Amino acid sequence: MECYMKTKMMMLALLIFVPLAGFAQYPEVQHDKQKEKQWRSMENGPWDFSPDWYYYLFHKNYSGASLSWKWRGFHSSLGVDFDESDSNVKRIMPVRVIEEETQRQKVKKVNEEYEKIEELHKEEVERAADRNVDLIYTSFKDDFNRMQDRITEGLLFCMTKSGGKMKYQVNELSRENEIVCQNIEYIHKQGVGYELENAKRQQAYSDAKTKMEGIVSRVAHLVGMAQCYY
Repeated sequence: MECYMKTKMMMLALLIFVPLAGFAQYPEVQHDKQKEKQWRSMENGPWDFSPDWYYYLFHKNYSGASLSWKWRGFHSSLGVDFDESDSNVKRIMPVRVIEEETQRQKVKKVNEEYEKIEELHKEEVERAADRNVDLIYTSFKDDFNRMQDRITEGLLFCMTKSGGKMKYQVNELSRENEIVCQNIEYIHKQGVGYELENAKRQQAYSDAKTKMEGIVSRVAHLVGMAQCYY
């Protein structure tokens, strides 16, 4: 009898400790829904606690719990509701604060995009104004007029001095000078269809000035020939 009792006690001990040892070897991580609700309520989740009757009886002020009748047909009964406004504590970060910050960030981004677009629009307006108004011609105008006077007077002198015998040379220089003047006139045109940045106008006027100076030099050489041979 005594041996039987010892055997029975040993079997009971094995039944108790073997599952515990197996559990210790293979632990399971359990998800605590109740704690999750509490944490989310204090941060930015829905204001809800579980078990509801526990928070109503022992943490009513904390949870803002109150009783209300739940209509569910034959299963209607008293239930517990949680209202944040009835709680004596506040969230770590209220939903309203998060919404306001989110909205502020959205407004900030919209304002930044608007400023970028406004700056691009302003630059485009300035470029359009720059293309439509010739601000460079006045700085070249006097040089162009002075050189044209010298070319005209020189070619007229050559025709008069040679008695028309230098007509070919005079016509050739006149044709080249006319092309340069036409280019200057085209560059100086303004308005729709003639948009050109002033930086490009300046380069074009500078090139035209160089060509005109070359014509002046050739006219002066032709005047010297007329004086020597006629």
